Amino acid sequence: MFLGDPVTILLAVVLCLIVANTLYRGKKDGVGNLLPGPKPLPIIGNIHILNLKKPYLTYLKLWKKYGSIFRVQIGSQKMVVLCGYETVKDALINHGEEFSERPRLPIFQVIANGYGVAFSHGENWKVMRRFTLTALRDFGMGRRTIEDRINEECDFLVEAFKSYKGKPFENLMILNAAVANIIVSIVFGHRFDYQNPTFLRLMRLINENARLLGSPTAMLYNVFPSVMRWLPGSHKTLRKNVDEIKIFIRETFTKQRDKLDVNDQRNLIDAFLVKQQEKNGNGPYFHDENLTTLVNNLFSAGMETTSSTLRWGLLLMMKYPEIQKNVQNEIEKVIGQSRPQIEHRKSMPYTDAVIHEIQRFGNIIPMNLPHATAQDVTFRGYFLPKGTYVIPLLTSVLYDQSHFEKPNEFYPQHFLDSEGNFVKNEAFLPFSAGKRSCAGENLANMELFLFFTSLLQNFTFQAPPGEELDLTPGTGLSAPPLPHNICALPRT
Repeated sequence: MFLGDPVTILLAVVLCLIVANTLYRGKKDGVGNLLPGPKPLPIIGNIHILNLKKPYLTYLKLWKKYGSIFRVQIGSQKMVVLCGYETVKDALINHGEEFSERPRLPIFQVIANGYGVAFSHGENWKVMRRFTLTALRDFGMGRRTIEDRINEECDFLVEAFKSYKGKPFENLMILNAAVANIIVSIVFGHRFDYQNPTFLRLMRLINENARLLGSPTAMLYNVFPSVMRWLPGSHKTLRKNVDEIKIFIRETFTKQRDKLDVNDQRNLIDAFLVKQQEKNGNGPYFHDENLTTLVNNLFSAGMETTSSTLRWGLLLMMKYPEIQKNVQNEIEKVIGQSRPQIEHRKSMPYTDAVIHEIQRFGNIIPMNLPHATAQDVTFRGYFLPKGTYVIPLLTSVLYDQSHFEKPNEFYPQHFLDSEGNFVKNEAFLPFSAGKRSCAGENLANMELFLFFTSLLQNFTFQAPPGEELDLTPGTGLSAPPLPHNICALPRT
């Protein structure tokens, strides 16, 4: 009997596995078929219409065609996409409990395995989030102590920028290091020198993971894990990177455990280790795997998004020098040569508006982190069973033309009234909303204001001669600026 060549046989086996996987999962999936959306093809679903590197661009187009709630299908995975401020707010705030879960995606299992806070579930998530919020507050978030710590880091950052003497340089790793040192001080109780090789390695791994999590191969791994696990791809690099980060974290808290003083808790890790020793019913959740993953979550989220926002800010100041000059004029008027303080913010409406607009325009997490329904829910007339994969599309909120006059432009007037006073905009949700909103929002806001004003107080930012400024966002789980050089000219 003719069996064919080995490659043909392998392809046939892979195809059979995909078909079987699709049929099996399709039987289990009860997402409401009445939802509007593009017609899926067999096996691949709607993959053929997706922008695989920036799927949020496809979803924005589908929003115009199908309305603010629609379904898409990637392979056999059916997803509900929520678009626009009103719909996203309705889900995450008005129905916060019902939309408070995370989908159990294979790629999340690779990096978290259900532990930590960002990608965990049920009671484990509730206990870890409660602990995280308490620990961040206890170790300085929202207090003068952390403000002083950020200002000290601003001094290191300014000196690092000055060392280039106005010549072009790439600011990725420097801003990563400055921002990371704030969460490092809370979690580990110290800071790293910007050139520390271990620190540089950790930051590179985190940057790479943020890119890989949003890659097309990560998407395919979520859809066809039984097939993709045998193939090379970003999922394997991601696992390797996460394992390396976890080794460092475990070594760190093992050393701290040996010197632990229950009456003198120095940082978040100490607080967690003390919880491990308590017998109050929470003990089952305070184990080493949760600690390792939690620290990884905080380190990654505490560095990548805020530093990317600052990089967008400096790029936009170079692109729009008149806006940069207006910010500097306000800094001179309100702060002068003094050290910036959080209390200055209320007297600096223009700078405050510019920072808000940087966050909105930068659109750092365009897809949001995915949600899932924690229970059966009827939402806007559609039945969504427990476990439904939901994408509350943040880019559709931050670029909602019914709330922002010029959504596709960098326009600080989105946050100013006709008299130049700062005004809030309800559709400003860069940290998401509801029960899964960013736990470090207050800390990030402090960092953005203090780092941004310190840098513009000390430097004028320009593009290197002859270099074009590209505002195209990068790809990945986050949307940082593309690599670029800057010139930081000291102000006298």
